[in-house]
Amino acid sequence: MKKVEAIIRHFKLEDVKNALAAHGIDGMTITEVRGFGRQKGHTEMYRGTEYAVDFVPKVKVEVVCQDTDLDKVIDTVMSTAQTGQIGDGKIFVTALEQAVRIRTGEKGPDAI
Repeated sequence: MKKVEAIIRHFKLEDVKNALAAHGIDGMTITEVRGFGRQKGHTEMYRGTEYAVDFVPKVKVEVVCQDTDLDKVIDTVMSTAQTGQIGDGKIFVTALEQAVRIRTGEKGPDAI
């Protein structure tokens, strides 16, 4: 099993969610996050005063999938979330040792 964490732009969330659902990926966790990479934040004007926004708001989408679905999940997120501009985000993949469904006690891929 793998855990895919994708940091994407807010306005791409609905598109990514719908695309993953269309490919049979049922569950995901969404978290609003803030950070920066090459984008290094930006400046904004508020009441005539310019100020720096060091951490850019993003959305983190977490999906747990079987190894066989990994490429499908990555390709779907990439093709849906990509705008071609700096700040499109990142995808991180980690191995999961175990998953357990609390309600039934199912373990491993059955718990997904």
